[in-house]
Amino acid sequence: MEKKKGTRTGFSTGACAAAATKGALFALIRQEKVERAELTLPSGEKVFFHLSESDFSPGQASGGVIKDGGDDPDVTHGAMIQSTVFFTGEPGVITLEAGEGVGKVTLPGLGLDVGSPDITRVPRKMITDAVKEAAGSRLKSQGVKIVLSVPGGEEIAKKTELLRLGVVGGIGILGTTGIVRPYSTSAFRAGISIAVKMAGQSGHPRLVLTTGGMSEKFAKKHLFLPEGAFIQMGDFVGFALQECAKKKIDQVTISGMIGKLSKMAMGKMMTHAAGSEVDTGFLSQIAGSCGASEEVMGQIKKANTARHVAEIVQAQGLASFFDALSLKVCEEASRHVRGVLTVECLMTDFEGKMIGRAVKHKE
Repeated sequence: MEKKKGTRTGFSTGACAAAATKGALFALIRQEKVERAELTLPSGEKVFFHLSESDFSPGQASGGVIKDGGDDPDVTHGAMIQSTVFFTGEPGVITLEAGEGVGKVTLPGLGLDVGSPDITRVPRKMITDAVKEAAGSRLKSQGVKIVLSVPGGEEIAKKTELLRLGVVGGIGILGTTGIVRPYSTSAFRAGISIAVKMAGQSGHPRLVLTTGGMSEKFAKKHLFLPEGAFIQMGDFVGFALQECAKKKIDQVTISGMIGKLSKMAMGKMMTHAAGSEVDTGFLSQIAGSCGASEEVMGQIKKANTARHVAEIVQAQGLASFFDALSLKVCEEASRHVRGVLTVECLMTDFEGKMIGRAVKHKE
């Protein structure tokens, strides 16, 4: 049956890069063109990618996958994600490099070393896992170097916020699940409403509202509640809170990472990147209330991202900052529903460790 218009999923640049790498490595090993590659996504789901390009020689091979963003394509939809692979003399060592059209990091705050390719954590793991699966026992005696390229990537990047974040030369290789899901406001809101209703009918007095799949995964490490108590609200913070209030839920826990939570702490109940920015001046003031010096407050005000702020705060040992920011989230969320909910905030870092927690009881 054909899917309804607007519901077709696509794949992230990270998934495409991993599939292109696996196909290229098979071409190098077999010395023949490869038409498709199977990839295991972080969820464990196995999917096949068609390789639009496949070339090989005795010393190297390359593969290319055209990114399909599904029914919610971003600026990278249709871009060719290329991977060129080489065997090296360093047993077991897998290295990643940025080729044409893949950005390099020039500023702190993205969770990557300055000077490194803008290839985030999950895609790196997907790529290295794909290499290990394809190369097998060869890694005992050889290493693999991977050069990722996106022809036209530098021009594509000009349509994004990457330059402002200090990523130069091209796009990032991104994604946390490997899947790109269509973004429909009405469908997402309807999904939240149904999930809250079902949770209420199931007798869950406490619900956990998360900003996405990764924050839900992290929340489950710290909160041992039934599966139905966890609801992904995405950017629709205010709507999700109102639905919980309407359905007479007693307590909600908002779980996320510093970027989205910083926006909520300022009273922004819709946290989509296009509609709200992280205010580092606001975060600087919170740090000051926690004992940060004028110098540190200045560093925070000039920070590149909310993640960069977290790095500065942690380097200074201002652990109370995260609790204070979490309390601001609770206060703003409570204000949004006029105090009818007990609101807790759970803040994790980007590895899932809890760094901040606070609660505001209902009035």
